[in-house]
Amino acid sequence: MGLFPTQTAPPVESIEPAHAEQADTAIGDPHRRRIYPWLVAALAFALLLSDYMSRQVLSAVFPILKADWALSDSQLASLTSVVALMVGLLTFPLSVLADRWGRVRSLVIMAVAWSIATLGCAIASNYEQMLAARFFVGIGEAAYGSVGIAVVLSVFSPRLHSSLSGAFMAGGSFGSVVGVALGGVIAANLGWRWSFTAMAVLGLILAALFRAVVTESRLARYAIHDEPVAPSAPVIRVSVSTLFTNTAVWCAYLAGGFQMFTTAVLLSWTPSFFNRCYGMTLDKAAGVAAMFVLLVATGMVVCGMITDRVSRADPAHKWMTGVVFCAISLIALGIGFRLGTGVPQLILLGIGAFFSAGCSGPIAAMVASLTHESVRSSALGTLTMANNLLGLALGPFIIGILADRLGLLESLQLAPLSYIVAIVALLVGKRVYPAGLRKLAAQSTASA
Repeated sequence: MGLFPTQTAPPVESIEPAHAEQADTAIGDPHRRRIYPWLVAALAFALLLSDYMSRQVLSAVFPILKADWALSDSQLASLTSVVALMVGLLTFPLSVLADRWGRVRSLVIMAVAWSIATLGCAIASNYEQMLAARFFVGIGEAAYGSVGIAVVLSVFSPRLHSSLSGAFMAGGSFGSVVGVALGGVIAANLGWRWSFTAMAVLGLILAALFRAVVTESRLARYAIHDEPVAPSAPVIRVSVSTLFTNTAVWCAYLAGGFQMFTTAVLLSWTPSFFNRCYGMTLDKAAGVAAMFVLLVATGMVVCGMITDRVSRADPAHKWMTGVVFCAISLIALGIGFRLGTGVPQLILLGIGAFFSAGCSGPIAAMVASLTHESVRSSALGTLTMANNLLGLALGPFIIGILADRLGLLESLQLAPLSYIVAIVALLVGKRVYPAGLRKLAAQSTASA
């Protein structure tokens, strides 16, 4: 497993006459102005679904691989964590490259790469080959989240950014739902290799569709900038180093990473939890786990909308909504995993899952509001790096290692403690937020 436009639109004079005429038409037509941004968002969201379907389908076939290849829980966890590890290591440099080289081109190449690597998973014959294929899945998916959300937010007003960020990031969970549920059904009926094949083919189809509809020139015509831009105004850029000199941004990075720790555990280990603790068959465990992942995704969307509403008068309220969401999940999951199997446990786990990633949207919006638009993909790439290294890679792997020693249930009981670190980071971030905004203003003025 994030915001605002990363590139300033080129001057109108630099656009070819035919394109300039199209730009005038598009801007003068309110209907077209409304439709195209949502089309961009829909296609980017669909590719994100494919991204996480390819990533999380593995969880649905954990029991099969464990039995067929005699794998330990830590080996299973490594197959999940290697993807997040590569995303964490490569998302920042690839996001910087996308800011300079072209975001649309970068997104298409990423989608093709992870889809081909997923086909590699389908033909793997042992643990080592599967690990290598998953390694390349991670390389392909590395910067999609950060660059994709930057593309989406570049054509929408800032007043919708928390909602859009939460919805876009929820695409990871929605993709995980489909990947786990569909992967489990396909594996039970056709074999686990066809689960990976189906995800790969879908990714290639969506990549071709995205390339046909979304272009850099169209995005430039529909871009909404942080500040009004005169047609002849020079392009303002700030140094990438500004992403690491703002204390408030650092707090957002840390909060994002540690709140994603438990979310990643839920995404990866709930099918095995229901298989082992509730005695469910592979396809049924995957289906029930998918419902909980759906709660995670729905919570990201709803919590993003709630945050936009309560922070309308004061953007600093985004920090506190994040604290509330983390606290609810900490309590609900902390108690739920300690109860015996049954309805009360499922209810508490459902509540915890709903709020588990609720502050993802607010955190991404905070990162965007504290960084200049010219380096925004890079900023979101840094957030994605934190989310993956501290959460998506670290969470499932640590729980896998602990499960080999303590048991899966006992390990899951410890996972929610990561929210304590996230809450501390959010509280500190709220305190230093005004100073962070002043530093951003100073950076923009100095670069003008």
